[in-house]
Amino acid sequence: MTRLTLLGSTGSIGTSALDVVRRWPGRFGVYALVAGRNVELLAAQIAEFRPQVAVVADDAALEKLRSILRDSGVPEPELASGPAARVAVSTSSETGFVLSAIVGVEGLEATYEAVRRGKRVGLANKEVLVASGDLVMTARRQSQAELIPVDSEHNGAHQCLRAGLRSEVTKLILTASGGPFRQTPAHKLAQVTPEEALNHPTWKMGQRITIDSATLMNKGFEVIEACWLFDLPPKDVQVVVHPQSKVHAVVEYNDGSVIAQVSATDMRMPIQYALTYPERASAPVPRLDWSDPAQWSFEPPDFERFPLLKLAYQAQETGGSAAATLNAADEIAVEAFLNRRIPFPGIAATVAETLERVPVRRPAAVAEVLEIDRQSRQVAREVAARIESSRWAEAAVRM
Repeated sequence: MTRLTLLGSTGSIGTSALDVVRRWPGRFGVYALVAGRNVELLAAQIAEFRPQVAVVADDAALEKLRSILRDSGVPEPELASGPAARVAVSTSSETGFVLSAIVGVEGLEATYEAVRRGKRVGLANKEVLVASGDLVMTARRQSQAELIPVDSEHNGAHQCLRAGLRSEVTKLILTASGGPFRQTPAHKLAQVTPEEALNHPTWKMGQRITIDSATLMNKGFEVIEACWLFDLPPKDVQVVVHPQSKVHAVVEYNDGSVIAQVSATDMRMPIQYALTYPERASAPVPRLDWSDPAQWSFEPPDFERFPLLKLAYQAQETGGSAAATLNAADEIAVEAFLNRRIPFPGIAATVAETLERVPVRRPAAVAEVLEIDRQSRQVAREVAARIESSRWAEAAVRM
């Protein structure tokens, strides 16, 4: 039996992964569940899956979890909190597979250490490679760790690449749904609300990733991640808008052959693929009905309407810490938008100015990446605050 450490067990990826585990009781078990502060759901997961260890964000969440388990009569596993505990369960000899699904850089250190120790890692956290791609991939080469992408697009690319040799690949195409504002005139984007931006037409995801999909920043992160995962320059990774979200990735080979990965929008498929690779096991996901007439469309992204995608390409071309700053600034800007402090176009404006103000460095350790992340967030907060002040000043003048 393969025992898993799930980094981000209470998120959408984590709960989908546990559904896969639930369906393979003799093949997969849970060594550790790692969550943030959603201790109510974590307690329910502990009751069902009986992990050896459970880890939460901090001591306050830990005490709350203990209280819930005690009151419900659920036997306590070993309990811990904080970054060191996340690293410990990710590198334990008891762990046969680490699923990295914590949103943001909070999962970076644990994922990096798991890779450095040669663990098999399913990567569902874009920020790991966006913020620290060079360090993580260097560690992977040295340890010979398996790093299998779980995001639907990169997982699809991983499958397509099984059709030929890496030296035969000429282009990787990642598809984007286009989000809820694909056809919204640019001049109306300043009026969109957080509720409208969170209404994704295809996927059900967490708040930040849903807003990132609306700005196409999520696709920019995927471009950066693909460059690291598949050793491609940015110019060989193309984005196309595909509103139906059935084709997840396409690989073009040097003989002109084009291989596409197609499946329903259900994250249990790529999660199970990562868990069972190179085997393909039966998965409990919807099948496409090929007898049902359907049309799939593809179009180029609008870089002017969605400038964050262009900024992502530029950050990867720049290299060094530019992508780490891009990620940090975006997280702060998305938070400000969700809190109605800045308008939707203010997200891109905050990221662009932060990239201009934060110098590019060449971090040699994860600690340096985290410090760059901290500094970038501080600058982004200052930029967002200025945009917010200007916004309300303009509104007062109009009144």
